[in-house]
Amino acid sequence: MHEFLSDLNLMPFHLSLVVLLLLSTVETIGYYFNFRPSQLLKRAFSQRITESPLLDVKFSKVLIFVFLLMNFSVAGYFLQFLIYSQQQHFVPAYYIIIPAFIIAIFFTVFMIHCLDQVIKPKYSVRQVDLLGRLATISSGNARPGFSAQARVRDEFGQLHYVQVEPEFGELEFQAQIIIVRKKRSHYLAKKISASNNLFSNQ
Repeated sequence: MHEFLSDLNLMPFHLSLVVLLLLSTVETIGYYFNFRPSQLLKRAFSQRITESPLLDVKFSKVLIFVFLLMNFSVAGYFLQFLIYSQQQHFVPAYYIIIPAFIIAIFFTVFMIHCLDQVIKPKYSVRQVDLLGRLATISSGNARPGFSAQARVRDEFGQLHYVQVEPEFGELEFQAQIIIVRKKRSHYLAKKISASNNLFSNQ
């Protein structure tokens, strides 16, 4: 048992479990003292990462980090013991870290997708009215028949990612637009020219 715990080739996966246990313990204790390390983790990551559509889930985003740590350690142990059963020794950890991390990401995405399907949202879904609101093209270019992703905030300040396309012309990446009409699966938008009165100094 001591050889297992002290083996350097297993140390990255031991550390992953230790961080997982410490985070869970401190988070549980901090819940009763109104101090939760999950709030520090949220500040450590940029707003672009935390508001990514991939992380748009109905549960705490810290749970994603917990899943990643857990899956990384399990994948690392599995690979090392699989090799041990064939060669009777562990391989250096740097051979295993990248494959274990890839496996961990795959299973973490799978787990958060499944969990997000069964958890009910905290709040009832309300119909968001985005018509007439300013938005920014955040991915690709849009032209009639081909939509692009845009980000827009609703009246409550909540950020939304929607698909938009113009009635005519083209909406380039990072272009400032205004949403004018809702279609079945996307919005129609118009580009705001630099000379528009909305942006004048007068």
